[in-house]
Amino acid sequence: MVAYHFDFPGLLPYWHMFLQGALLTLELTLASTVFGLIIGILCAIGRRSALRPLAVVCGVYVEAVRNTPFLVQIFIFYFGLSSLGLQMPASVAAVITMVINVGAYSGEIIRAGMDAIPRGQIEAAECLGLSRPRIYWHVIMLPAFEKVYPSITSQFILMMLMSSVTSQISTEELTAVANNVQSITFLSLEAYIVVAVLYLILAVILRFLFVLGEVWLFRRKRVLALARRRLAAAPIAADTASA
Repeated sequence: MVAYHFDFPGLLPYWHMFLQGALLTLELTLASTVFGLIIGILCAIGRRSALRPLAVVCGVYVEAVRNTPFLVQIFIFYFGLSSLGLQMPASVAAVITMVINVGAYSGEIIRAGMDAIPRGQIEAAECLGLSRPRIYWHVIMLPAFEKVYPSITSQFILMMLMSSVTSQISTEELTAVANNVQSITFLSLEAYIVVAVLYLILAVILRFLFVLGEVWLFRRKRVLALARRRLAAAPIAADTASA
């Protein structure tokens, strides 16, 4: 076995390239998260719509995206559309593909959460005289989003990691930076280890931000948890007082 001597200091002159790659990775993730979530919500509503053609179109979109490779989708938008005369920068093609991909996956996750809302809960809201938009938002959408929040945030982090595939069309994100740096320095192992650590750091930061978002968005969840703790503590307090 050949002894290998790591030379991480040899990558220091290229730290700014790694930083730019990390920033572009975050930008791609942010764009795909925001716009993909909007498409996902609309798609989930469309799949549950009483309008059959709309439900079919949304279903075809979801199944087509979820059952084709992400790399093939990128090639279609970057190379395929250019064959038709529609050329776009690599970063734009990457964002469009990531948005479409996130929209399909998040749409299916949100739809599953909406289907999990009990029918009796909706009927109770109708008996109270709530309008249809308020029922859809407060009784269906918010509780459904609360149920699937961990799954959908995991999907966003997975898409951040999948952004490495966009390096195949020369998008200058982290993986592409590693390819460029190792071709200059010939420090392949060191470059990819650094990029792997940076991906790990970005994933941890995003997960922490999503946890903070959960605390801010779902205050009702904290109130219910506090009420459960108080109910659980009430019998104990009663037994102590009687003793």
